Amino acid sequence: MAYTADQRKKAREAFVFKRQSPPTISLAIGVPATTIRRWKSDALRKGDDWGVARSANLIAGQGLEAVVMTVVEDFVMLTHASMDDIKGSTGDIDTKVKQLASLADSMTKAVAAAARVTPKISELGVAQDVLQRMSSFVAENYPQHADAFLEILEPFSS
Repeated sequence: MAYTADQRKKAREAFVFKRQSPPTISLAIGVPATTIRRWKSDALRKGDDWGVARSANLIAGQGLEAVVMTVVEDFVMLTHASMDDIKGSTGDIDTKVKQLASLADSMTKAVAAAARVTPKISELGVAQDVLQRMSSFVAENYPQHADAFLEILEPFSS
């Protein structure tokens, strides 16, 4: 079945800006979730990573520090719960030491990975914030140029 460019655009917007899953988007726009996943994969091959755009949008809205802090807090809570499980287990001391060492290693790797990802997501968040501000500026101050701005922006962003 042929779908319109408008449906594809609505699917991307729902995924990126509303943080909806393909099944939820499917119900809203009447396109199978498998088709939405294929559109997402096709876009990635063309250089439009919906997941990165979604993350950048989240950061633009909340700020990078808030997102990183949330991830770190969640990981620390999981680490704490895992440590409680290890303490409460009936395993021998060698097993507990290995589990704690593995947990510490995971914590180190997770923090390092977050630090490596942060610059790229931050860069995209800033770019998206600039484009959103520019769009608002054009709409408020030069509404007669809004259509032209969107006409230029859409192919530029793909």
